[in-house]
Amino acid sequence: MSEKKPFEIARETLKQLTLQKLPPTPANYLAIYNEIAGIPVIAPFPADILRDISKSLPVKTPGQQKQRGLLDYAIDRLNWDGVKTALVAYGSFAPLTGGDDTPVAAAPKTGLNATAPALTTEFLSQLGRLIEYTQPALGTDDERFGELSKTLTSALRQSGSDILALKSMLLSYSDRVSFVAEDQAEIKKALLKLLHMVFENIADLSLDEQWLKGQMDALMEASTPPLTLRRLDDVERRLKDVIFKQKNAKEHALQAQNEMRDMLAAFIDRLSDMAKSTGTFHEKLEENARQIEQAKTLAEIAPVLKEVVSATRNMASQSKTSGDELQIMRDRAIQTDAELVKLHQELDRVSTQARHDPLTGALNRKGLEEAVEREISSVRRKETPLCMALLDIDNFKKLNDTMGHATGDIALAHLAKVARECMRPQDTLARYGGEEFVILLPDTPLDKGIEAMTRLQRELTKKFFLAGTEKMLITFSAGVAQLAPDETGSDAIRRADKAMYLAKRAGKNRVLGA
Repeated sequence: MSEKKPFEIARETLKQLTLQKLPPTPANYLAIYNEIAGIPVIAPFPADILRDISKSLPVKTPGQQKQRGLLDYAIDRLNWDGVKTALVAYGSFAPLTGGDDTPVAAAPKTGLNATAPALTTEFLSQLGRLIEYTQPALGTDDERFGELSKTLTSALRQSGSDILALKSMLLSYSDRVSFVAEDQAEIKKALLKLLHMVFENIADLSLDEQWLKGQMDALMEASTPPLTLRRLDDVERRLKDVIFKQKNAKEHALQAQNEMRDMLAAFIDRLSDMAKSTGTFHEKLEENARQIEQAKTLAEIAPVLKEVVSATRNMASQSKTSGDELQIMRDRAIQTDAELVKLHQELDRVSTQARHDPLTGALNRKGLEEAVEREISSVRRKETPLCMALLDIDNFKKLNDTMGHATGDIALAHLAKVARECMRPQDTLARYGGEEFVILLPDTPLDKGIEAMTRLQRELTKKFFLAGTEKMLITFSAGVAQLAPDETGSDAIRRADKAMYLAKRAGKNRVLGA
């Protein structure tokens, strides 16, 4: 049996309304229509009714306030499960009552009301500014949250506001903030994931374009959490440098291509001219040969010979001129090719910088990932030990706060310089983030890795650096982990990080094995 068409279902629906003597209301029509069409009957979500119920719920405990906030959140998202959960939990936060169903005598006021005199207008106004300042970070997608923020901010700035009412509004606001912040975190996470997908796709499509691949690697590194403005600014500066040099190289390459094209065209024209001249010369010689054959006296031969000599001289002169021009073209082609090679080398150099930290010269996170993959492949192939050390400068925040970020940068560069002096040629230094560094130690078991980091600590105690006129000594805490069979590089670095944290807690300026 074929399915009924919509107009047939509508006609049957009207017929059933008449037979069943039902009022032709939208609800009755929809119910019968769905029944005839075999469509499941799903009641519309009564958001307005549920909001009225939520507003009428009494709020006598913080728990009830929180659950009402969860109820409002579930209603906004048309979530029946959330509504059910919030209502069930709401009942468990009912205030205690006596035998006659009257509330138990409340304890003396010690909370917000008791300290209400300390809540000055200035304090409440400052709290309002705090809420206002956090608003941009929480987005504007949730209109009800925005309205709640404006209402609360306005109430906090009004003199003589009811403290209990403000408390209730703050509780509701804090619940909403937790939901909105969670949404924003998920949105940020999803956007970063999409960006990485785009960057990785472009990088994969540009395997033959190492300059572009370097830019994509830098962008992937910049969009890896935790994000900082300083990191983004640094990557932007490096990318601008690479892009400028790429643009300059492209212009030179196009100019060189045009010059090569012009030279090739000139070469072809010259060959054509030479071919024409040679053809004319041969024709002239053949004509002169016939004249000589027909000549009967020396007087008839002399002009012909003069003509042959003149034509030969002209041909020789043209050949020399063409040869000189072709030699000039060849020299220009060699010079242009050398310039292009030099430009390519320069672009390779600046593209490589996208894998290095400009402050310390060490590898950045992207460069470290590539080095770790390379070393692990070697370890699996040769079955040799590999140690990974994670270093963190002690009291670096205090150094930055007291001496300034410029001194902090000098300290980072100083550590990297001393580390390179102590490292073997096969070891790899990378800046892991902030004041953290990772050193890869191939062909090194755990005990030797710990000894190497201890030697680096001793070297740092011997070598000061100047912050203005003041001598500064820096120390670091480190954790060392030896790569286990079937372990990833990230897992080994995490173990080294835990050991470094324990070294910090044990008194700093220590090296511990993981």
